[in-house]
Amino acid sequence: MPKKSTLNLEKVTTQIVNWLKSYAENANVNGFVIGISGGVDSAVTSTLCAQTGLDVLCLEMPIHQHESHVNRGKEHIAFLKKNYPNVSSTTADLTTTFETFKTQVPSEGVPESKLNLTLANTRARLRMTTLYYFAGIHGLLVAGTGNKVEDFGVGFYTKYGDGGVDLSPIADLMKSDVFALGAYLKIPESILRAAPSDGLFGEDRSDEDQLGASYDELEWAMEMDQNKASMENFSEREKVVFAIYKRLNKMNQHKINPIPICVINRN
Repeated sequence: MPKKSTLNLEKVTTQIVNWLKSYAENANVNGFVIGISGGVDSAVTSTLCAQTGLDVLCLEMPIHQHESHVNRGKEHIAFLKKNYPNVSSTTADLTTTFETFKTQVPSEGVPESKLNLTLANTRARLRMTTLYYFAGIHGLLVAGTGNKVEDFGVGFYTKYGDGGVDLSPIADLMKSDVFALGAYLKIPESILRAAPSDGLFGEDRSDEDQLGASYDELEWAMEMDQNKASMENFSEREKVVFAIYKRLNKMNQHKINPIPICVINRN
């Protein structure tokens, strides 16, 4: 189970909802579009957006999606529609689009591990393009679903995929905070119980399988790194987790930091 959050959940909910509403009104848009995955991050984000009272479009974008993910997503959308009259939903099945794309790009001679990862990221980027299509025709902002440890700790997201958004309402929350907020917002229990997964590799590969450490462990490592803690008192497992965190943090700086710009010397 996720570790206990120390947040004042009522206060944080109010702050995020007000921030979302103010940002949308200042941008002169109608509301938000969110990709629904069946995971806790998209469930919490969409519920917070729904509480603004502005239009919220929940978009399902299956690409060979596992049935359990689809079912959890549908359950959450039904929960939102029951409780928030400003929520609507639609589905854009991108499986055929993805399969057509694969016929137009080279794959022969590409190492299988590299090909599988690249195609997984392509799935996320097709979804980003679809979100912006619906955002454009309905006058909406694309709401991001990344949390703090993913976005700024280990860079566990697809650049210009699920990382391609207009605003990030939960990006200053750790995963444990997101779970706590999800319970407070009464999102479906099936989502709170499910092992976190990006859904890009089927049901068999959770986020922990891909990362090599749980979110609780990575949150701990992020805190230790920020506090410049000494590894001398770490247990063997803690040393392994800290090494995983440092490796991922270093290799994904190109995601975590802003796009580098070559500043021209005009003197």
